[in-house]
Amino acid sequence: MADVHKKGKLSWWQLSFIGIGCIIGTGFFLGSSIAIEKAGPAVLLAYLIAGIGTYIVFRSLAAMTANHPEKGSFRTYAKQAFGPWAGFSNGWVYWSSEMLIMGSQLTALAIFAQFWFEKIPLWVLACVFAVLGLLVIWLGVKQVERMENVFGLIKISAIIMFILIAVLAMTGNIGGGESKAMTNPLSSFSDGKWSGLWIALLYAFYAFGGIEVMGLMANELKDPKDAPKSGTMMLIVLTSVYVVAFYFVLKLTSWKSVSTEESPFLTALTEYSLPWVPHVFNSVLIIAGFSTMVASLYAVTTMLMALSEEGDAPGIFTEKEEGKVSKPAFLLTIIVVVLSIILAVLLPDRIFEYVTTAAGLMLLYNWAFILLSYKKLMVKGKKGTVLVLIGISLIIIAVTGTWIDSMTRIGFFVSLAFLVLIGFATWMKQKKTPHSGA
Repeated sequence: MADVHKKGKLSWWQLSFIGIGCIIGTGFFLGSSIAIEKAGPAVLLAYLIAGIGTYIVFRSLAAMTANHPEKGSFRTYAKQAFGPWAGFSNGWVYWSSEMLIMGSQLTALAIFAQFWFEKIPLWVLACVFAVLGLLVIWLGVKQVERMENVFGLIKISAIIMFILIAVLAMTGNIGGGESKAMTNPLSSFSDGKWSGLWIALLYAFYAFGGIEVMGLMANELKDPKDAPKSGTMMLIVLTSVYVVAFYFVLKLTSWKSVSTEESPFLTALTEYSLPWVPHVFNSVLIIAGFSTMVASLYAVTTMLMALSEEGDAPGIFTEKEEGKVSKPAFLLTIIVVVLSIILAVLLPDRIFEYVTTAAGLMLLYNWAFILLSYKKLMVKGKKGTVLVLIGISLIIIAVTGTWIDSMTRIGFFVSLAFLVLIGFATWMKQKKTPHSGA
C-alpha cells in the first residue's frame, strides 16, 4: 500500500475506506462508554453533532491539501498562516495529543484483557501490550502498514458482527432475545441529564480522531481535488455506523449498565445467552485496539523526528538507521510509555477517563488551529466563514463541557498544563529567534 501512496494512485473511495479503518479505534470501542455514561440515550445526538463538526474540520484540511500539498500538513499550514511559532506549537500539541491517545489506547487494551484476566492488575496487562507494541516499532512498521487494510476490515467486521447479533437477539433468534423487555432509545432521550450531552460531545469527537491522517494522505489521491468527496463519503458512513451501533447498544441493555470497566458492546452482548460471542468479540477488540496503539506509538516517535528535522526539537532525535526509527526518539517513546503505566498504577480507578479526556481535548486544540489556518489562508466568502465559525463553536462547546463534571474537569486541567508548557517553550524559542516571525 505504501508503494501505491508514493505513486499517487489512490482513488477517492479507497481513501474513504482507509480513513474509516484509521479512525475506528478504542475511542469508539471503549471511549464511547464514557459518552453513554454521561448522556444516556442522548449520546446518539452527540455523535451526530460530532460527525458534522468533524466534517467541517476535514473539509478545511482537505481543501488546503488539495490546493497546496505539504509534507507537514496542518503544521505547515499553521506556519504559513501565522508564522513559525504556530508550526512549532501545533507540532508539539499534536505530539502531546498522540502521546495521550497512546496512553488511552494502552489502558483500553488492558481493560479489554481484564475481561478474561480479572485478577491481573491493569498496569501488568498494560506492560504486556506496551512491550509488544514497542517491539513492533523497533523492528519496523512496514508489515503493519501493509496490513492496514486488514486491520480496517477487522474493525468494520466487529461492528457489523455486533449489529447482526443485535438484530438476531432482538428478533428472538438467538439468546432468548424475545423474552427481554427492550426499550426504544429514541423514546427515552430525557432519561439522562441534558448536561450530560454537553459532556459527552468531547468523547464523540474523540471517536473521530484520525482525520489528520486523512489530510496527510489526501495528496496521494489520483486527483487531490477528490479529497473533499472522499472525506464526505467516509464521514457519512462513519457517523451512520456509529449512531446505528449505539442505538443497538441502548436497545439491548440499559444505558445505566454501561461503565468504563468494559466495552459497551460487551456489556450489551453478555446480557444474552451467547457464551462464545463476547469472547470472539473481545478478541477482535484487542486485535483492532493493538493496531491503533501501534499506529499511535509510531506517530509519537515519527512526529518527534519530524519536529527535530525542522528545528522544532533537539537535533539528536533526527539520528536514525535506514528503515528504523531514531534511537533517541524511540527511547523517549519508551519513557512516555513507562509514565503511562505508572499513571495506571497510581490512578487505577479513573485512569482511562482522565487520559481520554485530556487526549480528546488536545486533539480538538489541533482541530481548532486547522480551522483558523484555513480561514486565514483560503476563506474568502461568507459561506466558508460561517462553516469555520460553526466548526469552532462546536469545538468550544465540547471543550467547555468538561468544566461541568468533576471527573472530566481533571482531564481539562491536564490538557491545560500541556498547553502552558508548550506555550512557554514556544515563547522561549521565539525569544531566541526574534526575527523568525511571519
